[in-house]
Amino acid sequence: MSGAGAPTPSSPIDGSGLRVVVIAGTWHETISNGLIAGAQRVLDAAGAAHSLVRVPGSFELAVAAQAAFAGGADAVVALGVIIRGGTPHFEYVSAATTDGLTRVSLDAGKPVGFGLLTLDDEQQGLDRAGLPGSTEDKGAEAADAAVRTALVVRELRG
Repeated sequence: MSGAGAPTPSSPIDGSGLRVVVIAGTWHETISNGLIAGAQRVLDAAGAAHSLVRVPGSFELAVAAQAAFAGGADAVVALGVIIRGGTPHFEYVSAATTDGLTRVSLDAGKPVGFGLLTLDDEQQGLDRAGLPGSTEDKGAEAADAAVRTALVVRELRG
C-alpha cells in the first residue's frame, strides 16, 4: 500500500445543494461498513444531501450508479471490496467493475467517487477502511473526490 503522493485537501468543501448517492457492496462487511462510515462523515461535513444503497457485490455497483444518475443524483460514491483468490475471477470482476463505473460516469457526465478496493488479502482492506488503526480512509477519499468533482462540473457548465 503506497499512499504516497495522495492529495491533502487544502480547504473544506461546501457540498450544499448536491445530491449524492453512496452505493456499497455487501461483501466483507467490516471493511465495507468502514468505507461507508468514512464516506458519510465527509458528506455530512460538506453539507451534501446523501443516501445509502446496498448492492450484492462490486459487480453491481455500475448499474446501481446508472440508476442513481437517472434518478437525479449529482454524484455517486461507489464502494466495494474485492479480495484476490486463487482463480482469475478477481481480475474479471475488478476490470468489469472499474470499466462499468467509468462508462456510467462518462455517459452521465457526472462524477463517481471510486472507492473500490482491490486487495491481495483482508488486512489490506482493514488498513484502508478508515477503521480504528487503519492508515487510510478510502471511503472518505472517494466521497471527497466525488463532491469536489461535482462542484467542478457544476462550475464548468455554468
